[in-house]
Amino acid sequence: MAQPLVAQLESLQKEALAALAAVADEGALEEWRVNYLGRRGPLNTALRSIGDLPVEERPAVGARGNEVRRLLEERFDERAQKVREDAMQRALVEGAIDVTLPGRTPPVGRLHPTTRMLREICGALVSMGFQVVEGPEVETDYYNFEALNMPPEHPARDMWDTLWLEPEQGVLLRTHTSPVQVRVLERMQPPIRIIAPGRVYRYEATDATHEAIFYQVEGLVVDEGVTFAQLKGTLATLLRRLFGAERRVDFRGSYFPFVEPGIEVAIDCFRCNGAGCRTCGESGWLEVLGAGMVHPKVLANTGHDPKRYTGYAFGLGVERLAMLKYGIEDIRLFYSNDLRFLKQF
Repeated sequence: MAQPLVAQLESLQKEALAALAAVADEGALEEWRVNYLGRRGPLNTALRSIGDLPVEERPAVGARGNEVRRLLEERFDERAQKVREDAMQRALVEGAIDVTLPGRTPPVGRLHPTTRMLREICGALVSMGFQVVEGPEVETDYYNFEALNMPPEHPARDMWDTLWLEPEQGVLLRTHTSPVQVRVLERMQPPIRIIAPGRVYRYEATDATHEAIFYQVEGLVVDEGVTFAQLKGTLATLLRRLFGAERRVDFRGSYFPFVEPGIEVAIDCFRCNGAGCRTCGESGWLEVLGAGMVHPKVLANTGHDPKRYTGYAFGLGVERLAMLKYGIEDIRLFYSNDLRFLKQF
């Protein structure tokens, strides 16, 4: 009875080794192991049948069966090592660096369009003698409204959609950069010539032209003998620096509680040269900022004699100018973090 089982083991060994030699990847290797060395494989089935042999034949057949098992396990380990080495070599060849190819250009950061516009504005004004100053974004009612000629009952407060942090204490997020004017006037004596760039906050419903957080640049000049003509000259020079030396500038009367008189400033549309287009709403003009002569009450509130000193102030929205200059139709694009948009600048 032993001879047929020994012959079966010999045949199984030959078949398994031939199949192992054809294995070329990890998947086939695992399949071979399960088929030949697995618990339900033919080798284990043959070894379990040794128990059916006569007692005196079992040792010899069992020894031969263990030899076959050891041989198959050793050859399996050798083949597994070879398959892994071949796979690694293929990966190295396939992923090899071709040194003759040009190098890959690393990604280069760009300035945000708001930052670009802010730098242009500040650069132009600094070249005209203005000093850059900053103030707190968390302000008090006094600096944001009262000192700027807007007492608690003043209806002009409705022009600013205020975000209050502690209403009882009058603490808020500044709605404009004009509070910096007051702080500078309190601690400095004329001549004063400053600009105050920074973020401001409004309780706005966000849409294509409104954002809750945006940037402004405030300008202030106070000295003896400051005139409206100087204000016009400063703004005309600034806008021509930003939008082209050929720009025409239009000054229109308007109301702001902290200046008197107040004006809105517009330029002829630089896309259609005043002929009328989609950018300017077919009007030929683009409104760009507000300005005016500093209200005497603002000077008096900060300890300056309005009979001796005069001044002018102006404020502009940075995103507003960037939208006009770069043809951006939706202010929400500035802070949506869409790289397809930002990579254009």
